[in-house]
This record gives sequence, structure tokens and C-alpha cells, in this order.
Amino acid sequence: MTKKKSKRIIRILLLVGAIISLYFVPWILVRTWITPLPKTVQEQVNKAIDYGFDGIIVYVDEQGKPPVFYTSGCKNRENEIPTDPHSLFKIASISKLYVAVAISKLACNEQISLDKTLAYYFPELVGRIENSDKITIKMMVQHRSGIPNYTNTHDYWVAPKENNAERLDLVLDLPASFKPGKDFEYSNTNYLLLSELIEKVTNEDRFQYMKKEILDPLDLKNTHGSIHDVNLDDVMSGYYVGYDSDLKKDDNDSMLATAEDLGKFLRALNDGSIFKDKREHEIYSSIYKYGHTGLIPGYQSIARFHKDMDAVVIQFTNTVDFEGYNWNLSEITYSRIVKILRSKN
Repeated sequence: MTKKKSKRIIRILLLVGAIISLYFVPWILVRTWITPLPKTVQEQVNKAIDYGFDGIIVYVDEQGKPPVFYTSGCKNRENEIPTDPHSLFKIASISKLYVAVAISKLACNEQISLDKTLAYYFPELVGRIENSDKITIKMMVQHRSGIPNYTNTHDYWVAPKENNAERLDLVLDLPASFKPGKDFEYSNTNYLLLSELIEKVTNEDRFQYMKKEILDPLDLKNTHGSIHDVNLDDVMSGYYVGYDSDLKKDDNDSMLATAEDLGKFLRALNDGSIFKDKREHEIYSSIYKYGHTGLIPGYQSIARFHKDMDAVVIQFTNTVDFEGYNWNLSEITYSRIVKILRSKN
């Protein structure tokens, strides 16, 4: 084969490869990303329904301005109930922010030590969780413990467990994902154990402690520990793509909050008013972050503070598809909303 012919074959193969790769490009994400920004947040929120979301709530709190709500779609699609901006929503992993604040308060009060180990507080887990004598509380807060994530176990969301004991049992005796402090892996097991620690050292229910120390001082009356503490009519319905049933009755061990309550909490977290003093604030800053996302079947949420605008932006969407591009569409929608807000500042 001549050198000229070889180059021609290589060019053809590269072209074929490029064509094949274009076939697999998620064009819906590309289109959503490159479409010109609308002039208003409400227009962008309306677009979310075209992306396959049943309903969306957006809450914007810009310093010096009254908070604003934006909604589109349905709170409940079966009954065609329009989205209510004051609906309760399962905030899933965003609850880790509340847990981290509680841990900071306990550390400041010297009720716990961030440098003591899992084995110190839970000796019964020695031999059941690898490296329990080397995993510190701080490592667990920061997802640097190496403890496997129970929600990553096989088909977890097909039949979620009903209590912490059953959830923890899924990862007992499993090998560590890595040596403590040597890597990062997001693990819900860390926060399961931190919640158990809060109850152990306070002799209180985890949520009741957070209510007393965090929610009540901020006058947050629309934040709750579980679906068993609320009127289900007040909860936004949740849906999974390809599954017809409403998922709001499912007990996912998730806190619930309105967008407004979550926004007020996030504002207080970022301006420091949630902390009793400078030391407590410094402890929190040394262990965790100031924004979060949440994702469980039927519910995805984004809660972030944007320092350049001095703005809190909360987004709730009630349609989930773990297999597709649903989460990416939610993130793109959020980023476009933030761009619109920035363009007006």
C-alpha cells in the first residue's frame, strides 16, 4: 500500500468516526445550551416544560429586593393542578447542609470532636466498617472517609430501605472505597452516620435538634423532617420518566421545605446569621460548602448563593430520569436563569 493511499484511508476512517460520534451527541442538551437567552426569568422557566419537566419552581432572593417566585407546569399532572410556589418539596441531599450546620454547632459546644473517630463514637462498628478507627468525623462531613455509599448498592432505588439500620446494613463488611482522607467519594452513608451521631450525643431526634437550633431561630415554619410530618396535599408531586405513579408518598428519608424556607436558610448560611458566633462560623467554613443539589426519584433541586449578585437562587423540578439527560437539563435551565439575572444587574 502506498503512503498516499494510507493517508487517504486514515482520513476516511477519521471522517467515519466523526460521523458516528455526532450520532451519539445529546442534541437536546446542545440545543438547550445554545438557544438565545430569553429576556426574562419567567420565559426561561416556561421553557422547562418543553424540556420534559412536569413542574418547576424558582425562588430568587436578591439583596435589597423583595424575593420573587417563578413557576410553570403542574404541581400534580393527574389532576392538572398548576404549580404552587409555596408547595413543599423533597430536598434530598440538600439536607446535608443542615446536618453539617448541626455538626458545627455540636463541635463548637464541645459535645463532639471533629478529630475523634467513627470507632470512638460507634465502637459497635469496629470490624464492620473498614478503617473505623482512622475515619474522623471531619472526614465523614467532607466525604473523605472511604465508606461505601449505600444508595450505590445494586438496584437500591428499586426497593429503598425503610430505616437507617437497614440502609447501613447494605454497606457493613464491604471493603473501603479508599483509605481515609486519601480521596473523595460522595457517600450518603457518611451523613446517615452523622445523623445518628447527632441523636446519640443530644438524646434528641435529629430533626428536632435541627428545628430547635437552626429552624426556629430563623423562623422557618415550612421545613419538615419527613412526609409523615406534613399534609400530603401540600407536597408537590414527583414523577419518574416512564413510570406513571406519583412518587410523593414514597418515604425517601428526605426533609421537605418550601423554596422560600430553603432560600431563607441558604441566605442565613451564607451571610453567617445562622451561626451563634465567629468560632461556630469558622468551624463550618473549615468542613463544608455553602450550596448543594438534591436528587431522588421524582425530585431534583438546586440551592446556591451567587456572591457576585448577592443572590440566592433556588430551583425545584419534579420530573427525574436517572438514565437520560434530565439532570443536565435541570442544570442548564438553572445556569440560564442565573445568566438572565446577571444581565439585569
